[in-house]
Amino acid sequence: MTFALIVLAAVTAQRLGELVLAGRNTRRLKAQGAYEVGAAHYPLMIVLHGAWLASLWIFGWNRTVDLPWLAVFIVLQALRVWVIATLGERWTTRIIILPNAPLVRSGPYRLLSHPNYAVVAAEIAVLPLAFGLPMLAAAFSLLNAGVLWIRLQAEGAALKTLINPVNSAIEGR
Repeated sequence: MTFALIVLAAVTAQRLGELVLAGRNTRRLKAQGAYEVGAAHYPLMIVLHGAWLASLWIFGWNRTVDLPWLAVFIVLQALRVWVIATLGERWTTRIIILPNAPLVRSGPYRLLSHPNYAVVAAEIAVLPLAFGLPMLAAAFSLLNAGVLWIRLQAEGAALKTLINPVNSAIEGR
């Protein structure tokens, strides 16, 4: 087994494990009265991330791994763990609103309003670069920017209803 295959297998296992964790957290949150917003774009996110990973397998499985770029990716994984640990049971891959729960303002959320999105955007570029695939990094970075724009719009609208519920009720939301 080549080093590239080991890296790809590890990233794939990580992502699948995160989907399991996110699903469990989503079910727990919904059992507590939470609800999902922006669900219409979620299949697009799944397709984007699945295609990104599949492309890495197709084009990167037999390539030499650039260790400096891999080191950057590993640092990003530490940041990912920090984000997930900070959110705990509230971390999910969907936009889940838990009424009356305060926004998380600790950990990386002290520094950025959307640290998970920043990490994911960097990962989408960095891992293809570790495999010497700059065109893949560019293409998926652009696609991710589009999906992220949609997601941020949905999340921002949901947060407005939480911050100003009186106006949201008047506007029929």
